[in-house]
Amino acid sequence: MDFQQYQDYFQEILSDPNAAAPYNNIDYLDYTKLNWTRQQRWLKTGVVDAVLAETIAAIRNARQWIVITEPWCGDAAHTVPFIHKLTQLNNLISVSYQLRDSEPFLIEQYLTNGSKAIPKLIIRDEAGNDLLTWGPRPLECQAIYNNLTAAHADFGTIKTELQKWYNQDKGKSFQRELLEVLGKVTG
Repeated sequence: MDFQQYQDYFQEILSDPNAAAPYNNIDYLDYTKLNWTRQQRWLKTGVVDAVLAETIAAIRNARQWIVITEPWCGDAAHTVPFIHKLTQLNNLISVSYQLRDSEPFLIEQYLTNGSKAIPKLIIRDEAGNDLLTWGPRPLECQAIYNNLTAAHADFGTIKTELQKWYNQDKGKSFQRELLEVLGKVTG
């Protein structure tokens, strides 16, 4: 699906009083509501790094960006808007959004330490070869997650701490990491 279809899917979930699983679970529905708001905020206020924008604009060969995500995913709500903004900078970039929990289950090929952690960004060349994979969250945020998990923090604490980090970071770490790896495969 393209970005608009992903947005439409999000809205269908939020407007359906009989949403399908997992959105029939109030927790997942609440996550999705929060994530819609977070995503819309970043779409409006998120600032694209100028050097990364130049790097994206300089791409001269067709690239396919695949984003594996789900509306319930809090990390995705803070990253997907920046991915969308970046893909708009060069018409040689085609992008598709794949749902983690739906066929074709592309996530099975891109596990993180054996788990289906999302979001995942896969960038392929025009022949369909993977050039790079990024995800599920910026390294600094991942370190916070790992430390909290190791300390057996409850899920509420983990969510709160990651949210604070994303709000303070404003998409800068994701963009910095993407710039670092993208510079190696730009063409």
